[in-house]
Amino acid sequence: MDLKTASALRRLRLVSAPEAVSFLVLLVCSVLKRTTDFNAVPVMGSVHAFLFVLYGIFWVVAWYRAKWPLRTAALYFVLSVLPAGGFFAERRLRRESEDAVIASRARREGVVEAS
Repeated sequence: MDLKTASALRRLRLVSAPEAVSFLVLLVCSVLKRTTDFNAVPVMGSVHAFLFVLYGIFWVVAWYRAKWPLRTAALYFVLSVLPAGGFFAERRLRRESEDAVIASRARREGVVEAS
């Protein structure tokens, strides 16, 4: 992978945890709306929607750049719609982007990978 691919993975990773947090907070706000007079759902809904759209855009770019198989791309999408899935996606993406940077540096320095 090249540095543009690593950058795409990094962007997706950086938005995955805040998207997961916003989803969890939105769920809490939904419960509070129904049990108390506190109603933060419109605000948190907007925040979560913005982060989810960002995640979707970055997901498509990362899928294109990393040339993921359909199974991997589907896994990252499913993780985005699970309440705490973004945390798992962030961890997997961190490893994947670190591997991409290491491979890019090795190619740039002329180190040949052992197959």
